Amino acid sequence: MQMGNDMQTNTRKKGKSRGKQLNAWLHLWLGLASGIIVFIVSITGCIFVFQQEINEWVHHDALFVAARHTSVLPLSVLQEKAQTALGKDFPIRSVFSYRAPDRAWEFLTYAEGDENALTIFGATAYYKAAYVNPYTGAITAVHDLKHDFFVIIKYLHWSLLLNTKYGQPIVGWATFIFVILLITGLILWWPKKWTKKAREQSFQIKWSGKFKRVNYDLHNVLGFYSLLIALVLALTGMVWAFKWFQATVYVVASRSMTPPQRKEVQSDTLALPLAGSNPLDVAYTTAVQQFPQAKRIAVFATPDANTATIRMAAYWGKETYYDRDDLQFDKHTGKLLAHETAKDRNAGEKLIGMNYDIHVGAIAGLPGKILAFLASLICASLPVTGFLVWWNKGRKRKGQQSVSMLYVTQSGGFTTNIAPIQHN
Repeated sequence: MQMGNDMQTNTRKKGKSRGKQLNAWLHLWLGLASGIIVFIVSITGCIFVFQQEINEWVHHDALFVAARHTSVLPLSVLQEKAQTALGKDFPIRSVFSYRAPDRAWEFLTYAEGDENALTIFGATAYYKAAYVNPYTGAITAVHDLKHDFFVIIKYLHWSLLLNTKYGQPIVGWATFIFVILLITGLILWWPKKWTKKAREQSFQIKWSGKFKRVNYDLHNVLGFYSLLIALVLALTGMVWAFKWFQATVYVVASRSMTPPQRKEVQSDTLALPLAGSNPLDVAYTTAVQQFPQAKRIAVFATPDANTATIRMAAYWGKETYYDRDDLQFDKHTGKLLAHETAKDRNAGEKLIGMNYDIHVGAIAGLPGKILAFLASLICASLPVTGFLVWWNKGRKRKGQQSVSMLYVTQSGGFTTNIAPIQHN
């Protein structure tokens, strides 16, 4: 019996500490519990990164026109033509005009459906876009975005194709678990001693090894290399999923719990438009004149209230959304009433405004998108390789148990550690 107790003591000494055992247990079971969702969210994020480049290639005839050196038609005229193409039952909600002379302008319409619907398709009544040649007013295409491939990919990434109020919490908590997995994975990855052999095992994939070894290295090594970017992608995803997390990010960045005060402006209900002018065209012309270097100018639907304003945004980046100027115009005259620049926003507002551009990597241009693509691809592989690591270890343990039982049966080895000897 003493020999058995000594062996148990030695085993505890050689084994992992309780903290490391708990860390390994959390990494295993949280990974198994969230693996499928992490895979779906990661692989859809990976696909979505280059959606703009792919769309511009696939739908080139719809998104691009022959560049001209003539003036574009008034925005109100283009909007009227787009509205006719979409149909009167689908009011335009936003417009994206482009300063690039070879781009068609985009007119979007969207409406929510049944708020209690199970899927995102039921919760979305319609989502369409009309693309218009700004020089001629010709419609280059009308596209049903509700069933567009990349929009479906986005919905799958956003809420697993479920209604946002059902799917977002699932995705959010799976992402939260993934953050824990990244931390526990780093602890598991960390070598006990920084020997040459340990460094090689931690930083290199042994492609010449057997499948089990290669799979383990793919999980262990690639998981480490993608850690920081994966963490950024996960945290920016959580900003949308949880209001409390978004509020935390804002408070930490702005170092204030008080939301910023904004000067409220209203349209003058007694003002009269200039004869023969359209307030929308006046406002848009002012925006173009003030921001000739802006890559895009967005125009948002104006509410019916007489005091409501025409809202626009001038974007300085070709694809990003955080670097912009926000404008408000009088809906009756087109007069500029308010102008907010990046300097007018505090650090919390700036960081929250950057969230989408950080999440898709666009904030760092093409290199950033490539990094986001690779990191998302690795994140999608981690549940797969992790499952295989667990599965292979389970099969190995079963094999070892079979050998041990055979040894006990044939030679009586270590029987004192299994059960007391019965004397008749």
